[in-house]
Amino acid sequence: MELAAFACSPAHSRGRLFPENPATMRDCFQRDRDRIIHSAAFRRLKYKTQVFVNHEGDHYRTRLTHSLEVSQITRTLARVLRVNEDLAEGMALAHDLGHTPFGHAGEDALHEKMQQYGGFDHNEQTLRLLTDLESHYAKFKGLNLSWEMLEGLVKHNGALLPVSPNRKKPIPAYILEFNARWDLELHTQPSLEAQLASLADDIAYNCHDIEDGLRAGILHIEDFNALPSLAAFFQETREKYPEATPAQHIYESIRALMGILISDLLSTTAENLATLQPESPDAIRLSGKPTAAFSPPIAAMLLDTKAFLMARVYRHYTVNRMTQRAHRVVQGLFDFFMDAPDCLPPEWQPAHFEDKTLTARHIANYIAGMTDRYALKEYHKLLGDVTP
Repeated sequence: MELAAFACSPAHSRGRLFPENPATMRDCFQRDRDRIIHSAAFRRLKYKTQVFVNHEGDHYRTRLTHSLEVSQITRTLARVLRVNEDLAEGMALAHDLGHTPFGHAGEDALHEKMQQYGGFDHNEQTLRLLTDLESHYAKFKGLNLSWEMLEGLVKHNGALLPVSPNRKKPIPAYILEFNARWDLELHTQPSLEAQLASLADDIAYNCHDIEDGLRAGILHIEDFNALPSLAAFFQETREKYPEATPAQHIYESIRALMGILISDLLSTTAENLATLQPESPDAIRLSGKPTAAFSPPIAAMLLDTKAFLMARVYRHYTVNRMTQRAHRVVQGLFDFFMDAPDCLPPEWQPAHFEDKTLTARHIANYIAGMTDRYALKEYHKLLGDVTP
């Protein structure tokens, strides 16, 4: 497939922070993607919570299965719009690497403990993992990914401006520190590949959180009567497949919803491209606003869906119980290691225990890398029982 003029081309990559000889069988973005897949952080996503902890059922999404679903949607979007599939796929696979155990509950708990030490942000942690904490290579720390991959991951939710209406907190310190070493042009829009990966994430988690909520019995199809735009999908499926089993009815409805979201994103983005007429990836970056987008009606439906899921799923009492357990485990581990940093594994111990900020960051890095089950195991071993 011939790439569009506004696609990121591996032949014109801005390279790597530490120069390397080109691979013989893969271009730079394919190599990036493969390094992400082979990273320890990617493997750990298998046992990290999306919404429901993995021991509650074998069929609920984890961070790993979510990332794979995002990558599948992203590749489809990239192929249709003729941008670089490998770059977009790599971003989709890596976008959640910095998440703690127990989903957003774990991140909130760790951020609370880290507030006086610089806070905790999963997007910042993804960059820290990819440029420092992953340590497989003898010549450099991190994975030494291309400029385009790191730029897209840092900015996949949009330009990082010091002050803007949608920024509720300052740019994380490590992102600024790394940007001083290698300018990722934080003030510009991300590449179209990164924008597509971000919106594919929205499609994936809205659709699969509905499906998982129904599977868990937290949601019932009748609940969507409060949200007519979603209720229509279930009604149409019921009329189209009157003999379908309940599980088939749910699957076909979610499938139809996902198809509408993808089609709308493609058509709206194509219209924006026709208006902008970009002749290079930098034209996308300098456009001043996102190029990839949903139409206003679909964007409004997604906002309503997120509010619906927040009220009916993410704040359901069974999820709240997991949230409270996550706070107890994450914050208990943090407090334990702050009191006794010499109990950290040797490779995680700070060089100078008296530096509280450095010690706290080492502890946060250690806890953030844990899977759900490892965090529970560590808590049980060190502080007592937290039986699921």
